[in-house]
Amino acid sequence: MTAAPRVLLDTTVSTTDEMSALGARLAGVLRAGDLVVLTGPLGAGKTTMTRGLGAALGARGQVSSPTFVLARTHPTTAGPDLVHVDAYRLSDPVELDDLDLDWDGSIVVVEWGRGFVDGISDDVLDVEIVRATGGDAGSSGSPGRTGASGVAASDEPLDPDDVPDEPRRVIVTATGPRWADVTL
Repeated sequence: MTAAPRVLLDTTVSTTDEMSALGARLAGVLRAGDLVVLTGPLGAGKTTMTRGLGAALGARGQVSSPTFVLARTHPTTAGPDLVHVDAYRLSDPVELDDLDLDWDGSIVVVEWGRGFVDGISDDVLDVEIVRATGGDAGSSGSPGRTGASGVAASDEPLDPDDVPDEPRRVIVTATGPRWADVTL
């Protein structure tokens, strides 16, 4: 029987530096076999959080959005590898399984993973990032995708998480016995 989900953290993050710091804070409780699902709209800060998590773990290589490669494995200096997955382009959970990830020996972070990781583990850390969109977002709004190349008119690659600082609500919910005694 799976333990009922419980909220570990419900907070407001106002800057990209704070989002990165929250990722580092999460890194402090993670270990091999942990599954983290990040949910939020484009530009919410999912990759920014993962960068902070990777920095705290001593991940090698640049932690960037794996949208077009689907998954990147970053060896770390602090223990298990960090596997960063982007399920945005996947159409079926079977495609995630086809990536042949090291679920048990790594810390796996899956952006856009809701509905794709069901059944992989009873222990899931779900991070939902809520940011204002549309008329509530001010003039900056959320950057859109520019097509298959991901290149803007300036020929610079777009990073959906590279947006102006603005408040976001972050809710971290834990499911499973692994998280029963963990606090953030």
